[in-house]
Amino acid sequence: MDVNRVLEGQAEYVVNMRREFHANPEVSWQEYRTSKRIKEELDKANIEWKACAETGIVATITGGLPGGVVALRADMDALPVAEKNEVSYKSVNQGVMHACGHDGHSAMLLGAAKVLQALKDEIPGTVKLLFQPAEEMVEGAKRMVAENAIDAVDAILGIHLWNDLETGKMNIQSGPRMASGDYVVIDFKGKGGHGSMPDQTVDPIVVASAFVMNSQTILSREKSPMESVVFTVGELKAGSRFNIIPESAHLEGTLRCYGEEARDRFADAIKRHAHETAKTFGAEATVTIHKGTPATINDPEISKFAAKVAEGIVGHDHMVYQEKTTGSEDMAYYLQKIPGVMAFVGSGHKDSALSFPHHHPNFDINEESLKYGTALYVRFALDYLNRI
Repeated sequence: MDVNRVLEGQAEYVVNMRREFHANPEVSWQEYRTSKRIKEELDKANIEWKACAETGIVATITGGLPGGVVALRADMDALPVAEKNEVSYKSVNQGVMHACGHDGHSAMLLGAAKVLQALKDEIPGTVKLLFQPAEEMVEGAKRMVAENAIDAVDAILGIHLWNDLETGKMNIQSGPRMASGDYVVIDFKGKGGHGSMPDQTVDPIVVASAFVMNSQTILSREKSPMESVVFTVGELKAGSRFNIIPESAHLEGTLRCYGEEARDRFADAIKRHAHETAKTFGAEATVTIHKGTPATINDPEISKFAAKVAEGIVGHDHMVYQEKTTGSEDMAYYLQKIPGVMAFVGSGHKDSALSFPHHHPNFDINEESLKYGTALYVRFALDYLNRI
């Protein structure tokens, strides 16, 4: 059967499914409608599936010939963002939006599922299709793994539509792809009092301010110039009135690294610096660092293989190198267990002014990108199973 012809036959379907998902977004762990529609589409295609991780789905296409097992993963959840796009498929759920491309991921995997089902008699092995919830909370993949979604899987491919890349281009490279994401909470306890008599107080706002400013320098002095680390304080709460020095200040932030050793080392540095800063001012610090998703590390062999597959789709000149990103992805949990790769498929417009960043209220994709992502899912699965 002609794979290209079967792929072309699904192009309109994928666009339509993407628009349906976009118009009906659901936040993490609430993807009930999305899950229901995916199950309905799998049923129409006579593809077996089972529920996993609450709203997640694991579908299975068993080939007509014996062989290995490959998994393809797509996430389904949207974000609590109010959409500003005026398009026919604009979100109907106020304050919720597919602002990261997960609608496209799910649609592409459904399109790939229909193609692979049509070809199943020729497939030497099994393809698992993972429709995963709660990526935006970096929780869904961990739950899918715990519920045996990737048991017996030999390799896995995940795709992220990427607006920083022009449509028609792809990026696949080995090693660190996306950073770990840890949640930092710090409370500084001082001594409150009147704003006109600071000598009678221990001002936690001053302590917190000193910590925020100096933490950047401390981290830069404790890492190699070749090492990438981000520590950002995104929330600082203190005080209730202009002339009152409060008792405490509360900070929340994020730490991003590319390896477990660095992750632990810089977490220790943040704790040490918070306590020493507090001590300098006569205050106290309580530091809690909640470990989130680990770094997303692409397997060298699978990355090399996937890059060749991608090159066959978009051509050598459209394969691009891109620096690793400090964003986080719970694809990392799959890659800790089995060899695999997270591929970036360009979804940006030729006019970069039309390409808004991920999580922006005007985010949208160039829908031409969907055919490339669908083809990558299909070709990776077929080529991988035919080579082992």
